[in-house]
Amino acid sequence: MSEAPDQPESATSTTAASSSTTAANAVIERALSAAELTWETPSAGNFVVKLPGTRKLSTTCSLIVGRHSLSVNAFVIRRPDENHEAVHRWLLERNTRLYGVSYAIDKLGDIYLVGRLPLAAVTEEEIDRVLGSVLENADAPFNTLLELGFASAIRREYEWRVSRGESTRNLDAFSHLTQR
Repeated sequence: MSEAPDQPESATSTTAASSSTTAANAVIERALSAAELTWETPSAGNFVVKLPGTRKLSTTCSLIVGRHSLSVNAFVIRRPDENHEAVHRWLLERNTRLYGVSYAIDKLGDIYLVGRLPLAAVTEEEIDRVLGSVLENADAPFNTLLELGFASAIRREYEWRVSRGESTRNLDAFSHLTQR
């Protein structure tokens, strides 16, 4: 006999959910340790992982174990200064090829990668796969997103550095935008 929807959960279902979250936490800890990543747990079931990058110095990814699912969230880049439509179109087109996560924007317009997995799908291999997807899709397109959404700021930064005699080395990837 099933319970009415407004009735509290049974002790059995609460115990099962608790067991699932405990198991997911253990799997995530093993996966992060095996991958030799830098991570911390600011609270139970909340893992903050630092993923090293090549274009973007690092990507911070949050894994939050809920009662029934694992939430994945990673900051990619702040709200573009310009060319919003092209940036958003690029993100939407790329979403069709992503694994486990999708690009999203928050109420400020900042860009994130977000995903959700059922706790039953949380394995060491799946955590590795999803974190790989986060890293690939935050790091690899970073310069493209900067070019699309911040070209004017890159040009201004370049001009400012040149006028002060400062190094422009970290802007070399954008020389096609800065060289006349």
